[in-house]
Amino acid sequence: MSGTDAKVRTTRQRQAVQSALDEAATFSTAQDLHEWLRARGTKVGLATVYRALQLMADSGEVDVIRNDAGEAFYRRCSTHHHHHLICRSCGRAVEVRGPAVEEWADRVAADNGFSQVSHSLELFGVCGDCTR
Repeated sequence: MSGTDAKVRTTRQRQAVQSALDEAATFSTAQDLHEWLRARGTKVGLATVYRALQLMADSGEVDVIRNDAGEAFYRRCSTHHHHHLICRSCGRAVEVRGPAVEEWADRVAADNGFSQVSHSLELFGVCGDCTR
């Protein structure tokens, strides 16, 4: 456990945010999660929700994507490296692996003398349910 990890306390509010994320089927904003918690009677401030989400993102507990306006959306995901296929209509998100993307990223990095390269890839479309 690092020094940073030791400073992070698990509070009732943080547990509530974790539970809200566990129940969310789509990527959600801090405001969405805050409204969901308040509607269920959980007294938690929006700033607390933001802090909890930032701590969870920093520790790798949640994935974060940003829309074109820069707004952050959060979702609890698996811990292995993956990408997302996200419905533009309903927000449904599916984790996908991309071995060809990984190979391409490694090759481009090596060809240009880079190391320790990371990346994220989000694919947006319309899911089958929304298309019908």
